[in-house]
Amino acid sequence: MRSERVAARGLIAEGAAILRAAGLAEARREAVCLWAEVTGESPADLMVGAASVVDPDCAAAYEAAIGRRAAGEPFAHVTGWAGFRHLTLRSDRRALIPRPETEGLVELVLARVPGGRVVDIGTGSGCIALSLATEGVYDQVVGIDVSAEALRLAEENRLLTGARVELVRSDLCAPLRSGSVDALVSNPPYLTESEYAALDASVRDWEPTLALASGADGLQAIGRLLDVGRSVVRPGGWLALEIDCARARLCATRAGASGWADVAIHADLFGRERFLLARRSDAT
Repeated sequence: MRSERVAARGLIAEGAAILRAAGLAEARREAVCLWAEVTGESPADLMVGAASVVDPDCAAAYEAAIGRRAAGEPFAHVTGWAGFRHLTLRSDRRALIPRPETEGLVELVLARVPGGRVVDIGTGSGCIALSLATEGVYDQVVGIDVSAEALRLAEENRLLTGARVELVRSDLCAPLRSGSVDALVSNPPYLTESEYAALDASVRDWEPTLALASGADGLQAIGRLLDVGRSVVRPGGWLALEIDCARARLCATRAGASGWADVAIHADLFGRERFLLARRSDAT
C-alpha cells in the first residue's frame, strides 16, 4: 500500500493505463467511474479537484478496484451496483447483471398488462419484478427462482427499493395455480451449450451458468415456459419472454404450435429481435 499521499489526477491516469493494458476499450471512462464509486465524488467534483491529494487508504481502495476490473471482473461486480430502468440495484455473481436491453421487456408488459397479477420466472436479481412493482399498479408481483443465492440477492434489492414483491423459491411455474396469472414474464436461459462455452470470459466466468445455458438447442427453458405457461396464464393473459435473436422466429413458430395467440416478436433498443409476446386465447 502507498505510504505517501498522491494526486487524484495521477492515480486515475495510472488506473486508466492499467485498464488499457488489460484490453478494455473504455479504459479512461471506467477509471473515472471507479474513482467516483470508491470516493463518492461525481465527475464534476473530479474536474474541480483533480489536483487534490488522496490519502493512502483511499488510494489503496481505488487500486484494488482497478486490479479487480483489469483481471476481468465485471464492472457491476467491482462496484456492487447496476442500474436498471429507474432503479439502482445490488449486483454480484449470484445472478445475471441487469442489462439495458432487458428493460424493454418491462416496457412491453407495462403497456399490455397495467394491473392484476404478474409473475417473473427466473427473477435473479429481481430487476424485472421490482421494476414492474414500482412502475405498475398491480395487485401482486411475484418473483420465482430455483436458486437460493439469487433469491437472497433479490431480497436485498427488494428491501433496498421497498417494492412490494413476493419472492418464491421454485422451479419455473410449479407453485402457480391454473389460470392465476395475468402476465407471465421471464428472461430465461437461452444459450446453447456451444454458445455458452464460447462466451467472453467476463460473462462465462462471473455470471451463473444456470441463468445462461439451456440445453443443446438453447430452448429447453423456453419450451417448458411455452407449454406450462398456457395452464397458469388466464384466458386473455400474456406471456412475455426475452429470447435469443438468432432463434426469434423459431421461438415464435413454437409458440404458435403450442397454442398461443397473437404471437409477435419485438426488437430491443439495439434493433435486435429480442422479445416474444403471446396471448392465451380466450377460447382455451
